[in-house]
Amino acid sequence: MAAISIMEKFTAWIDGATGIEGTVGYLLVILCVIVGHTWINGRSGDSDQPQESVEEEDEAEPPRNFTAAQLKYFDGKPDPKTEETKPVYLSVNGIVFDVSEGRNFYGPGGPYELFAGHECGVALAKMSFDTTHIDDLKGCQSLNFGEKNELDGWIEKFQYWRGYQVKGRLVPDDALPAAERIITKEELEKNDGTGDTPEGYATAPIYLAAQGKVFDVSFGGVTFYGEGGSYNRFAGKDASRALAKMSFDPEDTINTDTSDLTEKEKKVLNDW
Repeated sequence: MAAISIMEKFTAWIDGATGIEGTVGYLLVILCVIVGHTWINGRSGDSDQPQESVEEEDEAEPPRNFTAAQLKYFDGKPDPKTEETKPVYLSVNGIVFDVSEGRNFYGPGGPYELFAGHECGVALAKMSFDTTHIDDLKGCQSLNFGEKNELDGWIEKFQYWRGYQVKGRLVPDDALPAAERIITKEELEKNDGTGDTPEGYATAPIYLAAQGKVFDVSFGGVTFYGEGGSYNRFAGKDASRALAKMSFDPEDTINTDTSDLTEKEKKVLNDW
């Protein structure tokens, strides 16, 4: 009761001093606004600083090239074969980011889930969810000045402020070499991952031949077939015999004859 009496006297004294009835209530409202403003700005101030890179227990994977079909796999949904949740990747002007840490925004059910597994540079630049702006990599070159600035802002935000890891580059289908072209042995050997990186690629092509077909394993296999990888010795070579025999013997990449393979070895080669 004494505390209530003191509070009443204090309130009456404040009202008398200011000439305004209910001054204490106004003061409490102002105090709440100041505290809230300080708290919000303190939080914003933290977010305005570039996020420190998460300590990487494992060494980051080298950048790789992506086809549009490969990128679509990384939509954050459960893998139908393993039932494991897939990472969330998206491309902004051809730069592929792993935005899995922002799954609430870009994953299934998030406000930006439309962008998962797709090129979305034009959509972000125009602040649009129109599906005609999805997978329009060429459209990034025809943006107006304001849209180009908006696009650059998103890339900067993803790469430096949010700290999303860059996984590689999206190579559009019309920039890929024709699948039916003939590749000479000299061209095969030249494309061993140590050559020049073509425009729009994340890394130089890494060719590997097997059973008469040539694969560019820079689209997903850089970790294994690139420099320092366990299968780098096969880069730029016909590895048919070596893969069939599960052999690292250099002679099995020099001798590419597969006519004497056993049925078991032929099956292993077909599995590869």
